[in-house]
Amino acid sequence: MSGRVPGGGPERSIRGAFADAQVTGWLHAVDIDSGAEVAVEAESLVSTASVHKLCLAVTVQRLADAGRLDPTERLETAVAGRTAGLTGLAMLRDPVTMSVRDLLALALTVSDNASADVLFERIGLHTVNTAMRQLGLRKTVAVHTTRQLIDSITEDCDGDESLLHLDPGVLTRLRVLDPLRTNRSTPREMTSLLGALWRDEACSPERAEELRRILSLQVWPHRLVSGFPFDDVRVAGKTGTLPTLRSEVGVVDYPDGGRYAVAVFTRAARTAVRQPAADAVIGTSARIAVDHLRALRPPA
Repeated sequence: MSGRVPGGGPERSIRGAFADAQVTGWLHAVDIDSGAEVAVEAESLVSTASVHKLCLAVTVQRLADAGRLDPTERLETAVAGRTAGLTGLAMLRDPVTMSVRDLLALALTVSDNASADVLFERIGLHTVNTAMRQLGLRKTVAVHTTRQLIDSITEDCDGDESLLHLDPGVLTRLRVLDPLRTNRSTPREMTSLLGALWRDEACSPERAEELRRILSLQVWPHRLVSGFPFDDVRVAGKTGTLPTLRSEVGVVDYPDGGRYAVAVFTRAARTAVRQPAADAVIGTSARIAVDHLRALRPPA
């Protein structure tokens, strides 16, 4: 069975879950093999934040397939000018030399900003955008590196990021919250990219499997994974976070062979750093969508 799931059941429940969590939400979920889907504002442009590291990763693998990049190439990351962050190289205090493939693993599993920017600088934003266009993703665009994204927040806060929590009006100035001025995509295009990766279409089967493995090792269990608390269900994904924004895109693999690409993006009115309800609704809404898609599968 294929085709769009009509409005009503799952879409109404998903919108209700978003409302209960006090967020605005955008979602697309698709059965990778049948094409059946659930969509809630799935064509809307959204700010991708660190979700765009998935686009970077696919591009790196495609370059390796073409012989234009050696995954074992070692790149030096000095301390001076290293992109800030809370994980990976971003938190280290000394120079580090790592291979392209290990930098990629850190960028995906712990969302390391510094590792991602070493790779962005190595291949160029234009190369990532070209790869996305080649895959048919016309609305998926990288505007800036992670460092540039972080710097733009500081600039838009006039150098004082504490204003984000004191003056809600500051949010209206943040370029990173405006999909027309920052790294962007749509929920549908993100699931399209995931589907291509899981079908070995985004890059060679060997390199696609490597990315699927790395994405399954992501350390954050509080978003997409929270909706599928089963030992025999595998979830592989990539999160994104900015002030008021929480998101994750990923694939849910069931032991019976069912596999579902899901992209959930949310925006809250509050600027608090910790928003457990906004995190949890990503898993909740994904579960509603996937349960509905599984109900459409023919009996084994």
